[in-house]
Amino acid sequence: MKRSGNVGNVLECANLTKMYGGKAALNGLNLTVPKGSIVGLLGPNGAGKTTLMKLIVSLLRNYKGTITVGGQRPGVETKKIVSYLPDREFLYPWMSIEECIDFYHHAFADFQRDKACGMIEMLGLNLKDKVKSLSKGMQERVSISLTFARRAQLFVLDEPLAAVDPSTRDKIMQIILDNFDPDSSILISTHLIRDVECLFTHIAIVDEGRVQLQGSVEELKREYGMPIEDLFKSIV
Repeated sequence: MKRSGNVGNVLECANLTKMYGGKAALNGLNLTVPKGSIVGLLGPNGAGKTTLMKLIVSLLRNYKGTITVGGQRPGVETKKIVSYLPDREFLYPWMSIEECIDFYHHAFADFQRDKACGMIEMLGLNLKDKVKSLSKGMQERVSISLTFARRAQLFVLDEPLAAVDPSTRDKIMQIILDNFDPDSSILISTHLIRDVECLFTHIAIVDEGRVQLQGSVEELKREYGMPIEDLFKSIV
């Protein structure tokens, strides 16, 4: 499953440091996400993955080093080209799924309503259902559909498959592949390495606030002679 896009990086992080009360969550981190890639951001709990993603989508500030998304520092303009799925539930519980779609339609100029409805139907959900009536896994399906219904240049997904069953996981992975535009890129953090490794064109292994290893999956497998999960365990 080879995917390639235009030359260049949609995301670049250089010497990135973020402190929390004297402790470094990120400590001189360097990361590139090539255009047309699906990058697996792998690391143990506390490695700095969520902090990095929040910096990329401009939910956190006051950092040292540089971040550019599409050549710009994170801010109002980059929010227009980045679609973000956080690791926590964020949908309003009183809304129906249809109202969530309406909300996104008004919030994002690049949102495709028909596409969102199609994904919701594919995942076996009812537009009239209230968010508060949905299981955590069902809410995850809604969130994925909303996220990928945008025409973003960069999709940032923080543990998008953690709450779903294996069957739904396969459907969501297929949605990611079916909706992947080679002119865009995806950054996915996950602990389910073996289950979702087939998605990745590249990986970045993070530990102690730094990227310990990054590169294309094919090249790393050829160089180290082992599956990505085994490579991850050997480094972290």
